[in-house]
Amino acid sequence: MRFALFILGVLVAITALAGPVDFTLKDVNGKPRSLSEFRGKWVVVNYWATWCTPCLDEIPELVKFHEKHKDKDAVVLGIDFEETDPAYLREFVDTHFMTYPVLSMEPDPVTPLGPVLGLPTTYIISPEGERVARQVGPITGKILEDFLARKQQMQGAQSTGTANLSSATH
Repeated sequence: MRFALFILGVLVAITALAGPVDFTLKDVNGKPRSLSEFRGKWVVVNYWATWCTPCLDEIPELVKFHEKHKDKDAVVLGIDFEETDPAYLREFVDTHFMTYPVLSMEPDPVTPLGPVLGLPTTYIISPEGERVARQVGPITGKILEDFLARKQQMQGAQSTGTANLSSATH
């Protein structure tokens, strides 16, 4: 139980600084895509690079999470955080079976979501478009599933006006 609580605590809660956030970047086909396209769903924004071994290790888990949730409550949005040839990136995405949208941007320590001081870095965006958590370092599907379940449980308790005592004590 303590280990599970530790894992849940890995995602650092952050305060929404100015309400909803948005940005527009080009995907691997050159099409502009905006964060706001995904309003109404949780968005896992994962900053990564093709040379980053921990980033590559988490791709299968992100794909599995995206496939499980994309048609209902959450999506993954990958942001290749390096200077990369577009053709190479398209091929990389295809050969790694990345089914979630992948956008590209040149490295900048401060992004529209906040700092990216190391790779991978993952931000969680609420269905309302607000930053609610950040993870610097690798993330797993279990961490994402547990985070989403906890948030949905909290929303359910708020809508019924009752607090779940077990979540209030953790």
